[in-house]
Amino acid sequence: MNYDLKKLRQNVVITRSWEPMEFSGWQDENLSWKEDCYIGDWSQMVEYRVSGPDALRFFSDFAVNSFDKYALRQAKHVIFCNKEGYIIGEGILIRFGEDDFEFQSGGPVWSWLDYNAKKGGYQLTVSEKRDTKFKYQVSGPKSIYLMEKVTGKNLRDIKFMHVGQAEINGVPVDLLRQGMAGEIGFEIQGPKEFGKQIYDLVYEAGQEFKIRRIGARTAMVNHMEACFPTVVHDYLPALTGDAEQGYWDAYKEQFHDFDRFFKVGGSFEGEKIEDWYRNPYELGWANRVKFTHDFYGREALEKIAAAPKRKLVTLVWNPEDVMDITSSMFRDEEPYDFMELPRTQWYCDHADAVMDGDRVIGLATNRCFSYYFKETISHCSIDVEYAEMGKEVTVIWGAPGHRQKKVRATVAQSPYKADNRYADLKALPGSVK
Repeated sequence: MNYDLKKLRQNVVITRSWEPMEFSGWQDENLSWKEDCYIGDWSQMVEYRVSGPDALRFFSDFAVNSFDKYALRQAKHVIFCNKEGYIIGEGILIRFGEDDFEFQSGGPVWSWLDYNAKKGGYQLTVSEKRDTKFKYQVSGPKSIYLMEKVTGKNLRDIKFMHVGQAEINGVPVDLLRQGMAGEIGFEIQGPKEFGKQIYDLVYEAGQEFKIRRIGARTAMVNHMEACFPTVVHDYLPALTGDAEQGYWDAYKEQFHDFDRFFKVGGSFEGEKIEDWYRNPYELGWANRVKFTHDFYGREALEKIAAAPKRKLVTLVWNPEDVMDITSSMFRDEEPYDFMELPRTQWYCDHADAVMDGDRVIGLATNRCFSYYFKETISHCSIDVEYAEMGKEVTVIWGAPGHRQKKVRATVAQSPYKADNRYADLKALPGSVK
């Protein structure tokens, strides 16, 4: 299937947020998960429930992950690829029972799973729900103390990527221990009708711990700092191959011909839509891929795994070059494209070409200004020979046809901030008895 590349740069819109853009200001919100904690609303994620005797086999047939060890109430970050090994999407899969699973995700990947579940002859019961659960992330070093305060119980036994149970003000909730900010974190999930009550209660109790509410302007900054590439923002869902024609035909009306998922910005110019696709090795997810089972796209991924061409790093952009881009608006000259703070709010894969001389060696995405680090940083899927810490490269800023700036940048580690998600909660001082 061919996709019209001209459409990729058309109708790119500002992100429509399910939350306000800011609460206490993006600078203050950017500091919240470093020393204190925040609460953020991710209730918009789809809940795709799959149950029945073939449920585990179904996910094993399509996910790159292994399910050999998968306990009840355990969560897994699962990745789904097309036949060429490009990522269609990813999300969190929770095992609530022996044959009962819930996949939570954004983007179109859930509908691709639904299509394959219904045509594959599996013994399954499937349902897609939206807006039936609240999902509030509470993250930061003080989140454990806040969550123990509002639940009135010791939560130190909840392992990372497992789901505990508790009550908040008499409302039963699930507590998914995760950490999208690269810190200790819990996602509170429960019936939507109690959402406002729980949110207000947690926020009020969090004043003792300097909690902040996190808005859409800042939410993706923690994805950048802690290295969580995101569909549309960092890659396009790989759904345009010939093997996916049946799915495309079946779901195009529901997703308005998919145009809202296929939008790009930035300086990079590809020759085909696959140039904006990514495989797991390019996004730092090599450890998710397990060749212990047959799965969709395995043959292609085995070839990629034998000699990966790119890997994920952080780029630190030169501050003088960034300031020159901003100051051009105040000079009597053609300005550079606006560099929004803390990050671009357009709903698209903003991909800038990363160069060594005249050669494209990578793509920089999710550029943001970290108020905590006082640096402009971005993800970069870069050719492996350039993935050396401290390596100097050039990023091209400015859409094709616009004035462009060569920005000096330096390769750094990814994730950029220290990863504290796996902290031993039992070793922390002070818990509810």
